[in-house]
Amino acid sequence: MPTGAIIAGGRSTRFGDADKSVAELGGVPMIRRVADRLAGVDDPVPPGASRAAGCDPVVDDLVVNCRPDQREAIAEALDGYPLPTRWALDDEPDRGPLAGIRNACRATPGEYALVVACDVPFVDPSFAATLFADAAVADADAAIPRLDDRWFQTTQAVYRADATTAACDRALARGDGKVLAAVEELSVVRVDDATIRERTTEHTFTNVNTREEFEAAEARLAEYV
Repeated sequence: MPTGAIIAGGRSTRFGDADKSVAELGGVPMIRRVADRLAGVDDPVPPGASRAAGCDPVVDDLVVNCRPDQREAIAEALDGYPLPTRWALDDEPDRGPLAGIRNACRATPGEYALVVACDVPFVDPSFAATLFADAAVADADAAIPRLDDRWFQTTQAVYRADATTAACDRALARGDGKVLAAVEELSVVRVDDATIRERTTEHTFTNVNTREEFEAAEARLAEYV
């Protein structure tokens, strides 16, 4: 299985003064909710509820990418987490998700990393497992969902760690901070919209950027817990 890599180094500018990665959603810090779903720890919310609520993990271990000033609060949020966890700190903060993906992949001990943003509290672990299978079967550098056949979900995707680290390094050296600048250099399995909807629902990509979106996520969570 791949390493789970959670990207949490953003400044949460649309969320207000607080760090959304540790904002408590239904009493659980959001990053812990994402991590728990990958580990199959007691989360009955769909999609992928059966896998998230108490089944085998979809990753072997966890890498957390964040800024150095976030580490203490995130470590507290992840206290007691059942999988081995390591840190991929941003040595140059504020370089965007491309640098976060690079740093997380650089810290990944195995071949593949399942990269997930810290603000997708309903990530479907079963769907994530299929992405790993897509990449492994095709011997590809990445498997990336493409929602509505338009929007690449680059922070809910599987990447070959060494190839992705190198591609991100080259893009950053060129001054190109777009994730797709690195993706274009990789062999990629593009998981199209029809396949996504056969496997899961669009809720797996629901992200929380604003207080309004946070409140909507809380309301959805309340339907199931």
